[in-house]
Amino acid sequence: MSADRLSVVTGAAGVLGAAISRRLVTAGHRVIMMDMAADRLEMEAGLIGDAVWPLAVDVADPKDVERACATICHRHGDADTLINNAGILSNHKIEGTSPEEWRQLLSVNLDSAFYLSRALLPAMRRQGFGRVVNICSLAMKTGGLTAGTAYTASKGGLGALTFSLAREVAAEGVTVNGVAPAYVRTPMITEHLTCEQRRELVRQIPVGRFCEPGEVAELIAFLVSQHAGFITGEIIDVNGGLHLD
Repeated sequence: MSADRLSVVTGAAGVLGAAISRRLVTAGHRVIMMDMAADRLEMEAGLIGDAVWPLAVDVADPKDVERACATICHRHGDADTLINNAGILSNHKIEGTSPEEWRQLLSVNLDSAFYLSRALLPAMRRQGFGRVVNICSLAMKTGGLTAGTAYTASKGGLGALTFSLAREVAAEGVTVNGVAPAYVRTPMITEHLTCEQRRELVRQIPVGRFCEPGEVAELIAFLVSQHAGFITGEIIDVNGGLHLD
């Protein structure tokens, strides 16, 4: 296994995706930062430095994903790490969720992870080493405290995909795990919840605060390291004690 790690991070223009990308660079990875928001992606990549490459991709489009992965392989070689972080939030419960919103949430939050995993896992299996981490959510375990029906279902599906892939590729040196954060300090908190909702949530979280993006990034850096080869098929909570299992 070469020390020259190549990682793909989706949703990399967002607060959490950028934090993950930055942390992987400090661990010695080259990072392909994927996102649809091309301008913001270029800005975030520029702040991190020369070890990252921004790539504008619609991860919900299987043909765009296929083209992007072919480009990565041609220009940079085979990726050994995939962080499926792309996601969008809806707080609409079932009666307020249109079929169009349902399909959009599942296509971004779940289908994209399938497309990227399907494209990148074969090379990991051939080289006998790989790491996949899916960014799940507390919502999949609680039914969604504030999150809506489509979001909760999409993250539940992502957890099941994690289990399925982990069992399929474990014998070939590839691990697949999920991280289930709750209320990370990103626009999903600052823009989608009211001040009163945020105050009430902080009162419910035993540690008394929201999660910082860097805390999730630190866990991911460990899970993708060579020290975590005996951890696979796990969904690891990062929720400040809000949900214990």
